[in-house]
Amino acid sequence: MKTYDLVVIGAGPAGLAAATEAAKAGLSVALLDEQTAPGGQIYRGIETAGAHRTAILGKDYAEGRDLAASFRASGADYMPGALVWNIGTDRVVEYSGNGSSHRIGSKAILSATGALERPMPIPGWTLPGVTTAGALQILLKAAGIVQEDALIVGSGPLLWLLAAQMVDAGCPPRAVVENLPKGRMTAAARHLARAMRAREYLVKGVLLMRKVRAAGVPVHRHATELAIEGETSATALTFMARGKAHRIESASIALHQGVVPNQQVTRLMRADHVWDASQHCFRPKLDGSGQTSVPGLYVAGDGAGIGGARAAAMQGRLVALAIAGKQDERASRLSAALAREGAVRPLLETLYAPAPEVLAPADTTIVCRCEEITAGTVRRTVDLGAPGPNQIKSMLRTGMGPCQGRVCGLAVAAIIAARKGEDPQVTDYYRIRPPLKPIPLLELASFGDMAAE
Repeated sequence: MKTYDLVVIGAGPAGLAAATEAAKAGLSVALLDEQTAPGGQIYRGIETAGAHRTAILGKDYAEGRDLAASFRASGADYMPGALVWNIGTDRVVEYSGNGSSHRIGSKAILSATGALERPMPIPGWTLPGVTTAGALQILLKAAGIVQEDALIVGSGPLLWLLAAQMVDAGCPPRAVVENLPKGRMTAAARHLARAMRAREYLVKGVLLMRKVRAAGVPVHRHATELAIEGETSATALTFMARGKAHRIESASIALHQGVVPNQQVTRLMRADHVWDASQHCFRPKLDGSGQTSVPGLYVAGDGAGIGGARAAAMQGRLVALAIAGKQDERASRLSAALAREGAVRPLLETLYAPAPEVLAPADTTIVCRCEEITAGTVRRTVDLGAPGPNQIKSMLRTGMGPCQGRVCGLAVAAIIAARKGEDPQVTDYYRIRPPLKPIPLLELASFGDMAAE
């Protein structure tokens, strides 16, 4: 079994930047990537995207090309198609690839697995034809395909970015339905002065909104009572806005309610996590170098708290420098730049905090898609005495389906906390066990490096 100084999991901006920096510092580095090419979700397909697709996706997307090229030239070992399914307490990383399992050792591990879209449980959200906004963007990045006649619903910067990209691709969305409660702009205004340090993000947001409106896309603000109609697939969205009932027909409805850190690796390793009230999610507890409470396990990028692609790359570099023992003037400059990038976050997090009806879905709304468990069933089980997510998991199988809690985890934890009237930090989250993702039994039983050992 080969052992590396640093094993990086995930080839998004944080992982690419960290692996490149660590290799330049003389460390032996392996980067395990579930995808077949570097870029992660944000820069997916960056190495093969032509000029037309890159123009549609924008200059921020194009920045990923330099990151990927620098990584390719760094000398770090790249392992594409590697699905990490377990990490031992001895920092041995087990992963699946090419039909069998493999293992490598590490002196340090960097989890750069990024973010997941926050679940948006509303009536009808499990119907065929309903996706996340991120899924439509993946389709555009990976294949250059734009979903026709799509209805975009929810809130967050990605909502407007996707709508603008669809406009540029010549296939604008049918409508944008934003569920921000009234008063959010006023509440966020107190952070405006600080946010002006990173004013380019505010300017970008305004320009995206203007582009969508200028294209004639109907925009419905302050929508409530969202529900998706359909028997065997989605047919329409109904909602209330400005005191009126609305119904928009569409067979393609994309939901989005912001993104949250992907906790799977850090939870598997039993690292300490804290409830971030500003971002309404859990994140791993880190020291100044990006290390978790588990010695040798580091986190960088959106998995450490949502900050965006540029901030993720900066964090990746900083963590790599810390692991390499190079806390020099360059690290100080990176830290200052990272603080500037984060100046806009309080405004965005206040403005785009999840809507109350998303955090507290109706009793009849499914919250666990895999097992079809409703919010009401979770509440009744809490009333019967279930103290937390893991007991709910044992009794109802929530979090035991193919998603392994990625979709339902935050929703279930929020429902429990609200029902018991306790802080989410006390309620906590599911315990995560291997395998991190479903794999065939043959791959679990077959280790490709056994003969060498």
